[in-house]
Amino acid sequence: MEFSHINEQGRAKMVDVTDKDSTFRKAIAEGTVVVNPDTMELIKCGGIQKGDVLAVAQVAGIMAAKKTSDNIPMCHPLMLTGVDITFELTETEIHIHAAVKCKGNTGVEMEALSAVSTAALTIYDMCKAVQRDIEIQNIRLSYKSGGKSGVYER
Repeated sequence: MEFSHINEQGRAKMVDVTDKDSTFRKAIAEGTVVVNPDTMELIKCGGIQKGDVLAVAQVAGIMAAKKTSDNIPMCHPLMLTGVDITFELTETEIHIHAAVKCKGNTGVEMEALSAVSTAALTIYDMCKAVQRDIEIQNIRLSYKSGGKSGVYER
């Protein structure tokens, strides 16, 4: 078996995508932040001292998608054409969805996953003063399209 991220010396390398077709790429990732009902009420009514939790988490997620290659060593820097982060709230859960798009030689799965992860961590950071046992759960890729491998849907 030949590994794509290992050079002739057995050391890590970034895969060469020069000859790959430039296609429209899209990835959607999701994750959940679990809080208690009191914390959720503070989030909804703007009672968290650090500010608007979801607005800050949304911007943090977008920034994370744009900077993924700065944090994940083998990721290519990509010219993203769109990043959209949305939230669905229940009594105790914040469901995060990140959709990332580009036209390029490699996919945007890591950018979508980074967006969700950072949005979730931002929610944790902003709410930790009122609740220490916040849980981040089920961060995963739920959809990807484009490139040679085609469509993946969870």
